[in-house]
Amino acid sequence: MRTRSERRRFLELPYRLHRHEPHWVPPLRGEQRWLVRREANPFFDHGEVRLLVARRGRRVVGRVAAVDDPRRRDAAGAKEGSFGLFACAPDVEAARALFDAAGGWLRARGAESVTGPADFTTNDPCGLLVDGFDRPPAVGMPYHPPYYAELFAACGLAKAKDLLAWETATTLHEQERIRRVAEFAGRRGDVTVRPLDLRDFPAECDRIRSLYNSAWERNWGFVPLTDREFDAQARRLRPLLVPDLALVAEVGGEPAAFSLALPDVAPALAAARGRMHTCGVPTGLFRFLRARRRLDAIRVMAQGVRAEHRFLGLGLLLSVRTSQAAARLGYRTAEISWVLEDNEAATLTLRRLGARPHKRYRLYRYAL
Repeated sequence: MRTRSERRRFLELPYRLHRHEPHWVPPLRGEQRWLVRREANPFFDHGEVRLLVARRGRRVVGRVAAVDDPRRRDAAGAKEGSFGLFACAPDVEAARALFDAAGGWLRARGAESVTGPADFTTNDPCGLLVDGFDRPPAVGMPYHPPYYAELFAACGLAKAKDLLAWETATTLHEQERIRRVAEFAGRRGDVTVRPLDLRDFPAECDRIRSLYNSAWERNWGFVPLTDREFDAQARRLRPLLVPDLALVAEVGGEPAAFSLALPDVAPALAAARGRMHTCGVPTGLFRFLRARRRLDAIRVMAQGVRAEHRFLGLGLLLSVRTSQAAARLGYRTAEISWVLEDNEAATLTLRRLGARPHKRYRLYRYAL
Protein backbone atom coordinates (compact mmCIF):
# COMPACT_ATOMS: atom_id res chain seq x y z
CA MET A 1 0.00 0.00 0.00
CA ARG A 2 1.58 3.25 -1.12
CA THR A 3 -0.83 5.81 0.34
CA ARG A 4 -2.99 6.26 3.41
CA SER A 5 -6.16 6.22 1.30
CA GLU A 6 -5.19 2.84 -0.23
CA ARG A 7 -4.60 1.40 3.23
CA ARG A 8 -7.95 2.78 4.38
CA ARG A 9 -9.75 1.08 1.48
CA PHE A 10 -7.96 -2.17 2.33
CA LEU A 11 -9.00 -1.99 5.98
CA GLU A 12 -12.59 -0.85 5.34
CA LEU A 13 -13.54 -3.61 2.88
CA PRO A 14 -14.90 -6.21 5.37
CA TYR A 15 -16.99 -3.53 7.11
CA ARG A 16 -18.66 -2.80 3.80
CA LEU A 17 -18.97 -6.42 2.65
CA HIS A 18 -20.29 -7.92 5.87
CA ARG A 19 -22.21 -5.11 7.55
CA HIS A 20 -25.49 -6.99 7.01
CA GLU A 21 -24.17 -10.36 8.26
CA PRO A 22 -26.08 -10.93 11.52
CA HIS A 23 -23.30 -12.96 13.18
CA TRP A 24 -20.26 -11.01 11.99
CA VAL A 25 -18.53 -9.09 14.80
CA PRO A 26 -16.78 -5.98 13.42
CA PRO A 27 -13.22 -5.83 14.78
CA LEU A 28 -12.20 -2.53 16.31
CA ARG A 29 -10.79 -0.34 13.57
CA GLY A 30 -7.98 0.84 15.81
CA GLU A 31 -6.88 -2.77 16.33
CA GLN A 32 -6.86 -3.35 12.58
CA ARG A 33 -4.81 -0.22 11.94
CA TRP A 34 -2.33 -1.32 14.62
CA LEU A 35 -2.00 -4.75 13.01
CA VAL A 36 -0.70 -3.42 9.68
CA ARG A 37 1.46 -0.55 11.00
CA ARG A 38 5.13 -1.45 10.73
CA GLU A 39 6.14 0.94 13.48
CA ALA A 40 3.56 -0.47 15.92
CA ASN A 41 3.24 -4.23 15.40
CA PRO A 42 6.38 -6.11 16.55
CA PHE A 43 5.68 -8.85 14.00
CA PHE A 44 7.49 -6.57 11.54
CA ASP A 45 10.71 -6.94 13.53
CA HIS A 46 11.20 -10.21 11.67
CA GLY A 47 8.37 -10.60 9.13
CA GLU A 48 7.24 -8.90 5.93
CA VAL A 49 3.70 -8.36 4.68
CA ARG A 50 2.34 -7.32 1.29
CA LEU A 51 -1.20 -5.91 1.34
CA LEU A 52 -3.07 -6.62 -1.92
CA VAL A 53 -6.50 -5.62 -3.22
CA ALA A 54 -8.62 -6.75 -6.16
CA ARG A 55 -10.73 -4.17 -8.01
CA ARG A 56 -13.56 -4.26 -10.50
CA GLY A 57 -13.28 -0.92 -12.16
CA ARG A 58 -12.61 1.49 -9.32
CA ARG A 59 -14.40 -0.57 -6.68
CA VAL A 60 -12.38 -2.74 -4.27
CA VAL A 61 -13.99 -6.20 -4.17
CA GLY A 62 -11.31 -8.25 -2.38
CA ARG A 63 -8.18 -8.07 -0.27
CA VAL A 64 -5.47 -10.33 1.13
CA ALA A 65 -2.20 -10.01 3.02
CA ALA A 66 0.74 -12.09 1.81
CA VAL A 67 2.91 -12.90 4.84
CA ASP A 68 6.58 -13.87 4.80
CA ASP A 69 7.77 -14.96 8.24
CA PRO A 70 11.26 -16.51 8.38
CA ARG A 71 10.59 -17.71 11.93
CA ARG A 72 7.56 -19.68 10.69
CA ARG A 73 9.69 -21.27 7.95
CA ASP A 74 12.30 -22.25 10.51
CA ALA A 75 9.66 -23.73 12.84
CA ALA A 76 7.89 -25.62 10.04
CA GLY A 77 11.10 -26.76 8.38
CA ALA A 78 9.58 -25.91 4.99
CA LYS A 79 9.69 -23.14 2.42
CA GLU A 80 6.24 -21.90 3.30
CA GLY A 81 4.56 -18.52 3.23
CA SER A 82 1.12 -17.64 4.55
CA PHE A 83 -1.82 -15.39 3.85
CA GLY A 84 -4.26 -13.55 6.07
CA LEU A 85 -6.76 -10.69 6.33
CA PHE A 86 -8.69 -12.26 3.46
CA ALA A 87 -12.00 -10.60 2.57
CA CYS A 88 -13.79 -10.88 -0.76
CA ALA A 89 -17.13 -10.48 -2.44
CA PRO A 90 -18.62 -13.71 -3.87
CA ASP A 91 -16.39 -13.30 -6.94
CA VAL A 92 -14.24 -16.31 -7.88
CA GLU A 93 -12.14 -14.36 -10.39
CA ALA A 94 -11.28 -11.74 -7.79
CA ALA A 95 -10.41 -14.40 -5.19
CA ARG A 96 -8.23 -16.28 -7.67
CA ALA A 97 -6.42 -13.07 -8.61
CA LEU A 98 -5.72 -12.38 -4.94
CA PHE A 99 -4.30 -15.86 -4.28
CA ASP A 100 -2.22 -15.69 -7.47
CA ALA A 101 -0.80 -12.28 -6.54
CA ALA A 102 -0.03 -13.36 -2.97
CA GLY A 103 1.58 -16.56 -4.26
CA GLY A 104 3.65 -14.66 -6.80
CA TRP A 105 5.05 -12.31 -4.16
CA LEU A 106 5.85 -15.19 -1.83
CA ARG A 107 7.37 -17.32 -4.60
CA ALA A 108 9.78 -14.48 -5.37
CA ARG A 109 10.84 -14.68 -1.72
CA GLY A 110 11.55 -18.41 -1.90
CA ALA A 111 8.23 -19.95 -0.82
CA GLU A 112 7.02 -23.19 -2.37
CA SER A 113 3.58 -23.29 -0.71
CA VAL A 114 1.16 -20.96 1.08
CA THR A 115 -0.94 -21.67 4.19
CA GLY A 116 -3.72 -19.63 5.75
CA PRO A 117 -5.69 -17.70 6.68
CA ALA A 118 -3.75 -16.43 9.70
CA ASP A 119 -3.38 -12.78 10.69
CA PHE A 120 -0.30 -12.89 10.69
CA THR A 121 0.63 -15.99 12.70
CA THR A 122 -1.23 -18.80 14.45
CA ASN A 123 -0.96 -16.68 17.61
CA ASP A 124 -3.41 -14.28 15.91
CA PRO A 125 -6.99 -15.02 14.79
CA CYS A 126 -6.67 -17.77 12.21
CA GLY A 127 -8.63 -20.34 10.25
CA LEU A 128 -11.66 -20.05 7.99
CA LEU A 129 -15.02 -20.85 9.54
CA VAL A 130 -16.44 -23.91 7.76
CA ASP A 131 -19.00 -25.17 10.28
CA GLY A 132 -21.01 -23.34 12.94
CA PHE A 133 -22.42 -20.35 11.06
CA ASP A 134 -25.54 -20.09 13.23
CA ARG A 135 -23.93 -18.14 16.07
CA PRO A 136 -21.46 -15.27 16.45
CA PRO A 137 -17.81 -16.13 17.19
CA ALA A 138 -16.23 -15.86 20.61
CA VAL A 139 -13.90 -12.96 21.32
CA GLY A 140 -10.69 -13.23 19.29
CA MET A 141 -12.16 -15.79 16.88
CA PRO A 142 -13.14 -14.96 13.28
CA TYR A 143 -16.44 -15.26 11.46
CA HIS A 144 -16.82 -15.77 7.70
CA PRO A 145 -19.92 -16.14 5.55
CA PRO A 146 -20.38 -19.64 4.08
CA TYR A 147 -19.45 -18.60 0.53
CA TYR A 148 -15.81 -18.06 1.56
CA ALA A 149 -15.25 -21.83 1.72
CA GLU A 150 -16.73 -22.09 -1.78
CA LEU A 151 -14.29 -19.44 -3.03
CA PHE A 152 -11.34 -21.28 -1.49
CA ALA A 153 -12.41 -24.57 -3.07
CA ALA A 154 -12.96 -22.96 -6.48
CA CYS A 155 -9.44 -21.49 -6.31
CA GLY A 156 -7.88 -24.90 -5.65
CA LEU A 157 -7.02 -24.49 -1.97
CA ALA A 158 -6.95 -27.74 0.00
CA LYS A 159 -7.37 -28.48 3.67
CA ALA A 160 -4.20 -28.38 5.75
CA LYS A 161 -5.63 -28.67 9.27
CA ASP A 162 -8.89 -28.09 11.14
CA LEU A 163 -9.17 -26.17 14.39
CA LEU A 164 -12.11 -26.85 16.70
CA ALA A 165 -13.97 -24.62 19.12
CA TRP A 166 -15.49 -26.62 21.98
CA GLU A 167 -18.34 -25.54 24.23
CA THR A 168 -19.21 -26.61 27.75
CA ALA A 169 -21.22 -25.41 30.73
CA THR A 170 -19.43 -23.80 33.67
CA THR A 171 -20.74 -26.58 35.91
CA LEU A 172 -17.67 -28.73 35.24
CA HIS A 173 -16.58 -28.47 38.89
CA GLU A 174 -19.87 -30.03 40.01
CA GLN A 175 -18.96 -33.40 38.49
CA GLU A 176 -17.84 -35.51 41.45
CA ARG A 177 -15.29 -37.66 39.59
CA ILE A 178 -13.62 -34.69 37.94
CA ARG A 179 -13.54 -32.69 41.16
CA ARG A 180 -11.93 -35.62 43.02
CA VAL A 181 -9.14 -35.96 40.46
CA ALA A 182 -8.51 -32.20 40.47
CA GLU A 183 -8.47 -32.07 44.27
CA PHE A 184 -5.95 -34.92 44.33
CA ALA A 185 -3.66 -32.90 42.03
CA GLY A 186 -4.10 -29.84 44.23
CA ARG A 187 -3.25 -31.69 47.44
CA ARG A 188 0.39 -32.15 46.48
CA GLY A 189 2.33 -30.10 48.97
CA ASP A 190 4.43 -28.32 46.36
CA VAL A 191 1.50 -27.38 44.03
CA THR A 192 -0.22 -24.03 44.37
CA VAL A 193 -2.71 -22.26 42.10
CA ARG A 194 -3.06 -18.50 42.17
CA PRO A 195 -4.72 -15.79 40.08
CA LEU A 196 -2.66 -13.52 37.86
CA ASP A 197 -1.29 -10.57 39.83
CA LEU A 198 -2.24 -7.49 37.79
CA ARG A 199 -0.38 -5.26 40.25
CA ASP A 200 2.83 -6.94 39.15
CA PHE A 201 1.85 -7.29 35.49
CA PRO A 202 5.28 -6.83 33.79
CA ALA A 203 6.86 -9.44 36.06
CA GLU A 204 3.91 -11.81 35.51
CA CYS A 205 4.42 -11.48 31.76
CA ASP A 206 8.08 -12.40 32.20
CA ARG A 207 7.11 -15.50 34.20
CA ILE A 208 4.50 -16.70 31.71
CA ARG A 209 6.31 -15.89 28.45
CA SER A 210 8.76 -18.77 28.53
CA LEU A 211 6.08 -21.08 29.91
CA TYR A 212 3.80 -20.22 26.99
CA ASN A 213 6.46 -20.85 24.35
CA SER A 214 7.61 -24.04 26.08
CA ALA A 215 4.11 -25.50 26.44
CA TRP A 216 3.26 -25.05 22.74
CA GLU A 217 6.64 -25.59 21.12
CA ARG A 218 5.70 -28.97 19.60
CA ASN A 219 2.22 -28.00 18.41
CA TRP A 220 1.56 -28.03 14.68
CA GLY A 221 1.94 -24.56 13.17
CA PHE A 222 3.15 -22.91 16.37
CA VAL A 223 5.67 -20.09 16.11
CA PRO A 224 7.16 -18.90 19.43
CA LEU A 225 6.38 -15.32 20.32
CA THR A 226 9.29 -12.92 20.67
CA ASP A 227 9.49 -10.88 23.86
CA ARG A 228 8.08 -7.81 22.09
CA GLU A 229 5.26 -9.80 20.50
CA PHE A 230 4.29 -11.38 23.81
CA ASP A 231 4.33 -8.02 25.58
CA ALA A 232 2.21 -6.46 22.84
CA GLN A 233 -0.35 -9.27 23.09
CA ALA A 234 -0.42 -8.92 26.86
CA ARG A 235 -1.03 -5.16 26.68
CA ARG A 236 -3.91 -5.68 24.24
CA LEU A 237 -5.54 -8.28 26.50
CA ARG A 238 -4.97 -6.54 29.82
CA PRO A 239 -8.19 -4.40 29.75
CA LEU A 240 -10.21 -7.64 29.48
CA LEU A 241 -8.38 -9.66 32.12
CA VAL A 242 -10.26 -10.90 35.18
CA PRO A 243 -7.64 -12.20 37.67
CA ASP A 244 -9.75 -15.16 38.84
CA LEU A 245 -10.02 -16.35 35.22
CA ALA A 246 -6.27 -16.10 34.55
CA LEU A 247 -4.56 -18.72 36.70
CA VAL A 248 -0.96 -19.82 37.29
CA ALA A 249 -0.07 -23.21 38.77
CA GLU A 250 3.29 -23.37 40.48
CA VAL A 251 5.33 -26.40 41.50
CA GLY A 252 7.87 -25.67 44.16
CA GLY A 253 7.28 -21.95 43.67
CA GLU A 254 8.08 -22.04 39.93
CA PRO A 255 5.44 -21.51 37.19
CA ALA A 256 4.55 -24.92 35.77
CA ALA A 257 1.20 -24.31 34.06
CA PHE A 258 -1.24 -21.54 33.30
CA SER A 259 -4.73 -21.03 32.01
CA LEU A 260 -6.15 -17.89 30.42
CA ALA A 261 -9.87 -17.29 30.06
CA LEU A 262 -11.55 -14.01 29.17
CA PRO A 263 -15.12 -12.81 29.42
CA ASP A 264 -16.53 -13.34 25.93
CA VAL A 265 -16.94 -9.68 25.03
CA ALA A 266 -17.84 -10.44 21.40
CA PRO A 267 -21.48 -9.29 21.92
CA ALA A 268 -20.17 -6.04 23.42
CA LEU A 269 -17.79 -5.56 20.49
CA ALA A 270 -20.69 -6.16 18.12
CA ALA A 271 -22.61 -3.43 19.94
CA ALA A 272 -19.65 -1.04 19.51
CA ARG A 273 -19.86 -1.56 15.71
CA GLY A 274 -16.12 -1.36 15.16
CA ARG A 275 -15.48 1.97 16.88
CA MET A 276 -15.22 3.05 20.50
CA HIS A 277 -15.27 6.73 19.50
CA THR A 278 -16.98 8.57 16.62
CA CYS A 279 -15.90 12.16 15.99
CA GLY A 280 -14.46 12.23 19.50
CA VAL A 281 -17.70 11.08 21.14
CA PRO A 282 -17.46 7.69 22.94
CA THR A 283 -20.77 6.36 21.61
CA GLY A 284 -19.28 2.96 20.78
CA LEU A 285 -17.70 2.77 24.24
CA PHE A 286 -21.09 3.45 25.88
CA ARG A 287 -22.71 0.70 23.81
CA PHE A 288 -19.81 -1.65 24.63
CA LEU A 289 -20.06 -1.04 28.39
CA ARG A 290 -23.84 -1.41 28.39
CA ALA A 291 -23.66 -4.72 26.51
CA ARG A 292 -20.79 -5.95 28.69
CA ARG A 293 -23.07 -6.00 31.73
CA ARG A 294 -25.12 -8.77 30.11
CA LEU A 295 -22.30 -11.18 29.22
CA ASP A 296 -22.82 -14.81 30.26
CA ALA A 297 -19.93 -16.69 28.60
CA ILE A 298 -16.15 -16.94 28.73
CA ARG A 299 -13.57 -18.05 26.22
CA VAL A 300 -10.69 -20.24 27.41
CA MET A 301 -7.97 -18.95 25.11
CA ALA A 302 -4.96 -20.87 26.32
CA GLN A 303 -3.92 -23.57 28.73
CA GLY A 304 -0.40 -24.91 28.84
CA VAL A 305 1.68 -27.17 31.04
CA ARG A 306 5.43 -27.61 30.95
CA ALA A 307 6.34 -31.03 29.56
CA GLU A 308 8.03 -32.18 32.76
CA HIS A 309 4.85 -31.52 34.80
CA ARG A 310 2.19 -32.99 32.51
CA PHE A 311 1.73 -36.12 34.65
CA LEU A 312 0.56 -34.07 37.67
CA GLY A 313 -2.98 -33.31 36.47
CA LEU A 314 -2.39 -29.56 36.48
CA GLY A 315 -4.47 -29.01 33.34
CA LEU A 316 -7.54 -30.55 34.95
CA LEU A 317 -6.90 -28.67 38.17
CA LEU A 318 -6.80 -25.36 36.30
CA SER A 319 -9.96 -26.29 34.36
CA VAL A 320 -11.88 -26.97 37.58
CA ARG A 321 -10.64 -23.78 39.25
CA THR A 322 -11.60 -21.76 36.14
CA SER A 323 -15.03 -23.39 36.09
CA GLN A 324 -15.58 -22.56 39.76
CA ALA A 325 -14.55 -18.93 39.25
CA ALA A 326 -16.66 -18.52 36.11
CA ALA A 327 -19.77 -19.91 37.79
CA ARG A 328 -19.19 -17.69 40.83
CA LEU A 329 -18.92 -14.64 38.55
CA GLY A 330 -22.20 -15.49 36.80
CA TYR A 331 -20.95 -16.99 33.53
CA ARG A 332 -22.96 -19.97 32.25
CA THR A 333 -20.95 -21.34 29.32
CA ALA A 334 -17.37 -21.53 28.14
CA GLU A 335 -15.80 -21.89 24.71
CA ILE A 336 -12.41 -23.60 24.57
CA SER A 337 -10.73 -22.49 21.36
CA TRP A 338 -8.96 -23.37 19.41
CA VAL A 339 -7.91 -27.04 19.62
CA LEU A 340 -6.21 -28.96 16.82
CA GLU A 341 -8.51 -31.61 15.35
CA ASP A 342 -5.86 -34.32 15.83
CA ASN A 343 -4.88 -33.38 19.37
CA GLU A 344 -6.09 -36.69 20.76
CA ALA A 345 -5.16 -36.03 24.38
CA ALA A 346 -7.03 -32.71 24.47
CA THR A 347 -10.02 -34.18 22.62
CA LEU A 348 -10.29 -37.09 25.07
CA THR A 349 -10.11 -34.73 28.05
CA LEU A 350 -12.68 -32.33 26.60
CA ARG A 351 -15.15 -35.13 25.90
CA ARG A 352 -14.71 -36.42 29.45
CA LEU A 353 -15.47 -32.92 30.68
CA GLY A 354 -18.74 -32.93 28.75
CA ALA A 355 -17.64 -30.44 26.08
CA ARG A 356 -18.77 -30.66 22.48
CA PRO A 357 -17.27 -29.14 19.31
CA HIS A 358 -19.61 -26.43 18.03
CA LYS A 359 -17.47 -24.57 15.48
CA ARG A 360 -14.85 -25.72 13.00
CA TYR A 361 -12.18 -23.52 11.44
CA ARG A 362 -9.94 -24.63 8.59
CA LEU A 363 -6.41 -23.75 7.57
CA TYR A 364 -5.79 -24.23 3.84
CA ARG A 365 -2.69 -24.75 1.75
CA TYR A 366 -1.88 -24.31 -1.91
CA ALA A 367 1.31 -25.11 -3.78
CA LEU A 368 3.18 -22.56 -5.85
